[in-house]
This record gives sequence, C-alpha cells and structure tokens, in this order.
Amino acid sequence: MADNTQYEILDAASVDRWDEESDVVVVGLGSAGVCAAIEAAEAGASVTALERASGGGGLTCNAAGHLYLGGGTRVQKACGYEDSVEDMYNYLIAVTPDPDEAKIRLYCEQSVAHFDWLVAQGVPFNDNMHPFKTVVQLNSDCLIWSGNEEAWPYRDKAKAVPRGHKVAVDGHEGGGKLMEVLLARAEALGVRVQTDAAVQALYRDASGRIVGARYKHFDAQKSIRAPKGIVLATGHFTWNEAMLEKYCPRLADPRIDRQGGAFDDGAGIQLGVAAGGEAIHMDGFFVTAPFYPPESLLKGILVNKHGKRYVAEDSYHSRSTLFNLEQPDGTVYLIADDECFGRPEMGGQELVDAWDSVAAMAEALETPELEATIENYNKHAARGEDPEFHKGAKWLKPLQTPPFAAIQCSFGKSWYTGFTLGGLRTSIDGEAQTSSGETIPGLFAAGACASNIAQDGIGYSSGTCIGEATFFGRRAGRLAARG
Repeated sequence: MADNTQYEILDAASVDRWDEESDVVVVGLGSAGVCAAIEAAEAGASVTALERASGGGGLTCNAAGHLYLGGGTRVQKACGYEDSVEDMYNYLIAVTPDPDEAKIRLYCEQSVAHFDWLVAQGVPFNDNMHPFKTVVQLNSDCLIWSGNEEAWPYRDKAKAVPRGHKVAVDGHEGGGKLMEVLLARAEALGVRVQTDAAVQALYRDASGRIVGARYKHFDAQKSIRAPKGIVLATGHFTWNEAMLEKYCPRLADPRIDRQGGAFDDGAGIQLGVAAGGEAIHMDGFFVTAPFYPPESLLKGILVNKHGKRYVAEDSYHSRSTLFNLEQPDGTVYLIADDECFGRPEMGGQELVDAWDSVAAMAEALETPELEATIENYNKHAARGEDPEFHKGAKWLKPLQTPPFAAIQCSFGKSWYTGFTLGGLRTSIDGEAQTSSGETIPGLFAAGACASNIAQDGIGYSSGTCIGEATFFGRRAGRLAARG
C-alpha cells in the first residue's frame, strides 16, 4: 500500500447493509493478533481476523522466537536461577526511557502465568540454558542472556537474571513454530480468518463507538460489523517512508537494512490516529550491528575515529550499536589481539587488517589516541577493572598479544539492521487512548502498532516485542469480547 493512503473513520449509519458481522474483529494475524483472537474466542465471542497477507504469521514468523519472561518461570528454576517479580520489574523500569509502571508491574507479576499459558497452548520450551553470549542460539536451547541484565549500570539496579526464552526449535525458526501452534489453536476455537484483506477504514456510530471496519479483498470492498470491538494488530511502520521521515528519520537512512514484512507500513497506527488516538515513542527504534559471536570478541574494545572508547563492549548489541551511530562520522573499529580475535559469525563486519604493534595499527587507522586508550585499558583490565565504562570482569583482558586486529564496525561499511518501536497509546488492557488518556470506545491495539514496554534500542532486550505482543494481545482480546 502506498505511503499516502488515507485511512478514514466513516459513519456507521452510512452502511445500508453489512456484508459480515462478528462480535470481535482482529486486524492483523501476527503474534499479538492471534493471541487476541484466541482470548476473545475463549471468552465466547465470535471472532474474525482480517489479514492483509495470504496467511497468518506476521513478522513473528521471521523471528528466532524469543520471549522476554521471568519472575520464576519453569525454565529459570530448572536452570538454577532464582528470579523475582521485583527484580524483573526493577530491571525493566531501569532500561525503559518512559516506563509505564502499571504495565510493567502487571507484565512482571503475570509473566510466569503467561509462560504457562503459552505452554498450555502447545508452545514448546526446553528446560536448559544456552551457555554462551550470543545474539541467537542456533540450537533448541531455551534460556539466554538476552539484554543488558549483566551490563552496567543495570546490574546495580536489579539482580541480574537471564530472561530470554526461545521456543524449542533449532536455528531461526522458533517464531514460525510459535505462530504455527497459536494459529492452530485459533482455528480450533472457530476463529474465522479472511486473508488478503486490507482494512482501509473504521466505522463509528452516533455514540462515538468504533463498531466495524471496511476492507478490500482483491477487487471487492466489504464492510464488517463488530459490535463488541476492533483490535488493531497490524505491526510496525518500518516500511512506510513518509512515516519514517516524519517520526523516525534515523531509521530511514538507506545504510540501515530494515527488518519487516511487506505490510509493516503503519496502517494500524494511522487507523488509530484517525479515530482520535495518539501515536507515542515514534522516534524509538531497534538497530543492531552485532560484532559477536564469537563471545571472545567481547574482550576487545570498540573505538571511534579518534581511538577513544565510548561504551562497555558487553552491552546488549542494540545498545552498543546505537552508541556506534553517535560516533564522529559513524567510524567505529573493534580492536582485538591474537588471544581474543575471531571472525564475527553474523557476517556483517570485515577484518580491516592486522598489525604487529599497536603503534602501527594506530598510524594505519589514523586514530591518534588509540595507543593511550589501549595502554589505559590494559592497566586496569590486568586488575579486573574498567573504571571508565564498567565492563563486566569476565570480559576484561589486557590486549597485549600481537598481532592486533581491527574489525570494521563503521556505519555504512558494515551491516546495520533495524525496525521501528513506536505505536498507539493504550491502556493496560489494550484500549486505544487519546492524548489526554481517554479511551476510544470499541477500539483496541496490541503488538508493534501499540507502544507498551519496548521503546528504544538502548534498553531493548531480545524477546520483549513478542513477549509484550502476546501478553497485551491476550488482554485486548479478552476485554474486547466483553463488549
């Protein structure tokens, strides 16, 4: 759909005859939409899901299948980790730039129950821990350190506990398995799915309630009545050029390879705004240029064009990447010695060269302060300290064994990829809200077209998007079914 599509709010009285009717209509059938549909159907409502693609799944199908869950899940306990609601809450509050305390509190308090609900639907999780620092474990290991829990300053604000739970499938297919299971559950509950259906407008009645939608199915236009509610679950706005330029221009940079499905164009956000809703945190985005694995590279140091460090290298990969973007000219090198050198396994960073001395490297890279930076770093690392950026002790090692290598991490010269995080303002139950916090009767939003916990890449943890999409999607569907 073109960026200049005009989404409308139409008068329900203008409809002579509704083509279809369903208690609840869910727009979009990714992880948020399918969970909303399941809960609404389990509450006794008739449910129709309108999906623009030719099948359900959304962007979740392309994800590895991590969910950020904690507070003492079955997996955490099996792996020997003691987690608490309070520690999970304190961590999420610390990493979120504009935290909604009520939402985060509820998410943490009900995290174990949500994990158990997913298991009850048939989603598989193994009771084991992935032992290495990585971006995506390429086997069926479950628990992983998927955020900044061990990084400073967050480790001082909450007990560090791993909370990334990956669906038990080898490789990158966990998201597909999650959706396979949830879509089958929705079908078993009688959810009607209309694919190739692009919603173009919402209907509002005389009382101000959203009561239906108009959608295009190939060449036909149809109007569907939804007396109990409409749940918007249409995904990101990553592929809407006009919205990116307006709200998130840094992600519009062509040097960033955007992640998203063909229909991640902000349709749900635009529909919500047209109905009187507010889009918030729209400048927030996830971006990554992961230089690890192998985890040995975390013992190296990231430096800018001047040869100065600027971030703790053991940060979550989106956090360090956003710091990369702030460096002069976007020039960044990862410096390693022979003991910690490795080739980045994600394949996005090339070796610049290797030198027999730090002096030769500094001269070749034209990084005037690199020698002093490494000398200072080595002095403290030998004592297990990093007073400047507080890298964790297990990643501290003096860089003193030649040859010394520089790995290219510069913006525009290595692989950067990202997606949007902003969306509609919603209540704790997924009700779409105006800028003053008033709810819009009959309209709900969840997943990537709503703003809940994930707001920027600095504080992001892998699994937050699917975790909050499934959790708040369930709540939206449940309340919508009440009418």
